[in-house]
Amino acid sequence: MTTAEQFRVAEISPSYWKVTFENGPINLMDVDTVEQLSTLIGRIETNPDLTVVVFDSANPEFFIAHWDLLADRARIGAMQPGPTGLHPYLDNFVRLSRLPVLTISSIKGRVRGAGSEFVLATDVRFAGENAVLGQFEVGLGSVPGGGPMARLPRLVGRGRALEILLGADDFPAALAAEYGYVNRVLPEAELDEFVDAFAQRVARFDRVAVVRTKELVNVASLPQDQEFAPGLTAFFQTSGRPENAAHVGDLFERGLQTPSGVELDLGREIVPSRV
Repeated sequence: MTTAEQFRVAEISPSYWKVTFENGPINLMDVDTVEQLSTLIGRIETNPDLTVVVFDSANPEFFIAHWDLLADRARIGAMQPGPTGLHPYLDNFVRLSRLPVLTISSIKGRVRGAGSEFVLATDVRFAGENAVLGQFEVGLGSVPGGGPMARLPRLVGRGRALEILLGADDFPAALAAEYGYVNRVLPEAELDEFVDAFAQRVARFDRVAVVRTKELVNVASLPQDQEFAPGLTAFFQTSGRPENAAHVGDLFERGLQTPSGVELDLGREIVPSRV
């Protein structure tokens, strides 16, 4: 069976690509996403003309909802390390953050968990006014695995990073921008035009200047590769434990991983009924 393509690439110009993500009714990230993203990153890494890549979603309600909690754990656990030596899930995000292009997330709808980890690995995040971001994993008894403990403190500070990670709550776009989680918020009707204009502007500049400038910003701001692996190890150790099975099962009964139900207000619904 042929696996559906999740990343649709529009080559706007030799220096500017737009990549649209689509995977199911709420845009879940799964093992196929990991493999396809690695291939896409490889294409970007080896393109000598590309300067800017914009990532958006085919679903205005869900940019990337989160990791597919029903994904084959054995398959993801058996994946071989990527070029950085890290597990491919982390390898993608590290390579994404270090690409020799400017990467932009144009966020509409909900982006939580693995989706949040994806946008944190891009360089710039612009959000529509109805966007919602969050790292809800602690609410399921898991440690986030894709590196937000390394990235968020550098963006928002230690205290706010702990608020985001341990509160496991939803952050509406305006608050996310106030914290530094996203760059800025725009009206939904204006987001696409604004992001395209910004991307077109940077794409017209000299590529060497753009790439060298980003490289120097990377030195000053990106986590070291070794900061990421402990988080994914902790995720594998903590996710799926039997003591959290009843809570997770209850969330699935109430619409987890469907376009309605708890996915619409996951930050509130993720809190267990017991204290």
